Amino acid sequence: MIILITGGAGFIGANLIKNLLETTNHSVINIDKVSYSFNLKLFDNLEQKQLQRYKFFKVNLCDFDYLSKVISSSNPDCIMHLAAESHVDKSIDDPSIFVDSNIVGTKNLLEAARIFHKELSPEKRESFRFHHISTDEVFGSLGNNGKFNEKSPYSPRSPYSASKAASDHLVRAWSYTYNLPILISNCSNNFGPLQYPEKLIPKVILSALNQNPIEIYGDGLNIRDWIYIEDHIDALKKVLFSSKPGKTYCIGGSSEKSNLEVVKIICNKLDIVRPINSSYKKLIKFVKDRPGHDYRYAIDSNSILNDLNWRPKITFEEGIIKTINWYIENLDWFNEGNKKEINLITKRQGILDDQ
Repeated sequence: MIILITGGAGFIGANLIKNLLETTNHSVINIDKVSYSFNLKLFDNLEQKQLQRYKFFKVNLCDFDYLSKVISSSNPDCIMHLAAESHVDKSIDDPSIFVDSNIVGTKNLLEAARIFHKELSPEKRESFRFHHISTDEVFGSLGNNGKFNEKSPYSPRSPYSASKAASDHLVRAWSYTYNLPILISNCSNNFGPLQYPEKLIPKVILSALNQNPIEIYGDGLNIRDWIYIEDHIDALKKVLFSSKPGKTYCIGGSSEKSNLEVVKIICNKLDIVRPINSSYKKLIKFVKDRPGHDYRYAIDSNSILNDLNWRPKITFEEGIIKTINWYIENLDWFNEGNKKEINLITKRQGILDDQ
């Protein structure tokens, strides 16, 4: 198969591509606009024969003409759409970027895919899939009880989650109106090595290692359902390769923890593996809560368990140890000067397209 992946220079996308190249014989086309949080370091250790099945195009989804050309020339068997602006704080500061990337970009991708799909042979048209990867944040906020599932009503509460909700609706509309064979998955909070340090877990780890204040919004009691990146990748592959078109799956890690609990776990682990004069918990600083901060997310994954026999394998405790160790070993890599190293890596591998 030829799998075209949008946002493949992001945290989830890059891990997905690496996994596909290492565990399958499929070819992968990666299209990404290469924004501030891009990451291609994962591909530095791939074997040359794996890289021969990989091609990168620098594409902004808002550029419909070039996007269409890349899809047509790549001739994919399926498209996995991961490209998105995803940081809630940034969406509060400037919603327009999220509207452009997550709504307009998704509309352009759907249109390009619809045109491409229409011209395929009947056999290939039947097997084609458009897999849209979304978030549990589209469902809004939970109280102390209950979990999100595939029938949960949409109730986004931030510009980011609203833009992702809109993209979900667009994908379903293209399915109903144009018979585009779609799949949708909504996942809980991901974590793992190589995540950009605007997200909670890498931000806390790096702040602690540099002995800077560890800032927590509000009282720190907001709850999230955490999933280790490798488990999410396994779920995405199950959905793409084994589910029927039109299906939606909620994917969770079955690991609910408050932000304060996560921070304390990280501090306790660092006290053991990288001790300093006092506990890292002394660096914790509570700051003013952000606007519209959702209280709790939790995912009911029974549908994907029953239909596709998927369940998370890596506990939060196992995953957080792997993550902490990786950031300790790669602390210097996150210095701003190492962005030059990333560019050298990608050019050395011949990954970057001239466009």
